[in-house]
Amino acid sequence: MRELIGLIAFIPLLSSVALILGAGRLSRIVIGCLGVGSVGVAALLTAAMGLDFLANPEPFQVTLWTWMQVADFAPGVAIYFDGLTLVMMSVITGVGFLIHLFSTEFMEDDISYARYFAYLNMFVAAMLILVMADNLLLLYLGWEGVGVCSYLLVGFWYQNSANGYAARKAFIVTRIGDTAMALGLFLLFTELGTLDIQALGVAANAKWQVGDNMPLLACMLILGGAVGKSAQLPLHTWLPDAMAGPTPVSALIHAATMVTAGVYLIARTHELYLLAPIAMIAVALVGLTTSLMAAFTALTQRDIKRILAYSTISQIGYMFLALGVGAWSAGIFHLMTHAFFKALLFLSSGAIIHCLHHEHDIFKMGGLRSRMPVTFWSFMIGSAALAALPMTSGFFSKDQILLQAYQMHGIGPWLWLGGLVGALLTAIYSFRLVFVVFFGQANTEPDKHTGWRMAVPLSLLCVLALLGGWIIIPVAEVFPVASDHHPAFWVEAVSIAVPLIGVAIAYLVFYSRQLRLEGLVKAPLMQKIQHFWFSGWGIDWLYDRVFVKPYYGLARVLKSEPVDALYNLIVRVNQSLNHWLSEGQSGQMRRYIASMVFGLIVLLAILVGVL
Repeated sequence: MRELIGLIAFIPLLSSVALILGAGRLSRIVIGCLGVGSVGVAALLTAAMGLDFLANPEPFQVTLWTWMQVADFAPGVAIYFDGLTLVMMSVITGVGFLIHLFSTEFMEDDISYARYFAYLNMFVAAMLILVMADNLLLLYLGWEGVGVCSYLLVGFWYQNSANGYAARKAFIVTRIGDTAMALGLFLLFTELGTLDIQALGVAANAKWQVGDNMPLLACMLILGGAVGKSAQLPLHTWLPDAMAGPTPVSALIHAATMVTAGVYLIARTHELYLLAPIAMIAVALVGLTTSLMAAFTALTQRDIKRILAYSTISQIGYMFLALGVGAWSAGIFHLMTHAFFKALLFLSSGAIIHCLHHEHDIFKMGGLRSRMPVTFWSFMIGSAALAALPMTSGFFSKDQILLQAYQMHGIGPWLWLGGLVGALLTAIYSFRLVFVVFFGQANTEPDKHTGWRMAVPLSLLCVLALLGGWIIIPVAEVFPVASDHHPAFWVEAVSIAVPLIGVAIAYLVFYSRQLRLEGLVKAPLMQKIQHFWFSGWGIDWLYDRVFVKPYYGLARVLKSEPVDALYNLIVRVNQSLNHWLSEGQSGQMRRYIASMVFGLIVLLAILVGVL
């Protein structure tokens, strides 16, 4: 069975190639079967592999072939399978399959149906290569593959120039982080002589001590790559604009692929981070700062997908916070539960957009509770899990993160307090969405109904969003054992109560209207603050002034290619000489003889002068 593990990534990749080559000749039924079926088969193979692994939980490695060999450097196309690999593959193929099934109905009227599933299959294959890789070079191949696929899918509807801009922005911003990551890989290979992930941990512990500068530098460079791909400060600006792609693509990017890659990278290289405590603190601070920034921004947005986009940025921040405080298992656990409820929320929003004439503004919706009952309950369950209400999947994972953050020596209580503020804001903006979209007066009537291909994925994700917190992920052997010390009862009580308070505030403000904040909201200072939050804290504005406009200015200066001025001068001189010589070709023999005699006289004069 273990010898077949390579098929899990190969089957979606093969389907992608088949869809690209046969796009014009395949019927929509065949396209749907190839696109959905390939990921479904990968999910079944992953489940079978998981059962086999759980029966004998020993990590194993499978080498398919040697990729290249230069002196002692011989990276292979090799797979390393342990509990962390199993969790990531299960999320990618399981949630990915449900998103593919949902897409068959959502995209059924699109003329580029085959191209869509080709890109989607390629996306899944690239992410599987990333998480299955035994070495960082193969991981980097999958890493760049996901970046290319995100560019293709974000700009899928390329007829609109704004979509092309969003795709380019996603590609360029993430390249900044990728460059840092590449430098980190060069550094690790130069210092340790290998890029095999398991060998790296052994070599690093043998050569370096805790607190050395070299592991700190390597970890900070890896963090740069993770920050770009997982949309954390300061490289998060691409993700809200990436909502330009089809909604199922957004679900795949936010739940099962792309943004989780950075979390996985740090978790997989945790042995390096344990040698660099300063880098771990940096990871925690980046996560907490990003989480709070994105939560405040989500409070002010009107576009349903942008609210969920900033929610993803915030929740990935929680995962970074977990990794930074050493709660490795809790971070991966939250990655899994987040995949369940975020896929549910994005697919629910996709159903709303699909049935409401492609409307995105939440204040043009309203009253959908009775008109779209399946979507309503899906969104309600997803929002409850996002807000970490008790007994939902999000509650179990987020509670673990906050409790372990509190126990961190030194700044732990402050990190816990910041996490609580983020949890309060998350509950408020989550149920702001619920109350505005599904309650109150109906502003737009649905013109379509949700079919079974949408309803089935939503129903299954509802179950996972509710019960996913009871799943025990098999990562105990991968990460160091976390502290079993339990903080005081009041710490856990406060962690549970804060999301409930947030829901109550959202109810009083956006549903019952008993808590009226119009006077505060319309105050001049508050208007400026809201505008600041709405703009994403002005970070896009800052980048535009510091990088984009100067770049465009330089491009305008270089548009005429001033470096070519010298070469153009030489060309013009030769053209002029050629013109003069051409004019001299008159066809009159006496002029030719006269010029030859003149030339001979000049030549003889030169020779006499030299001698």
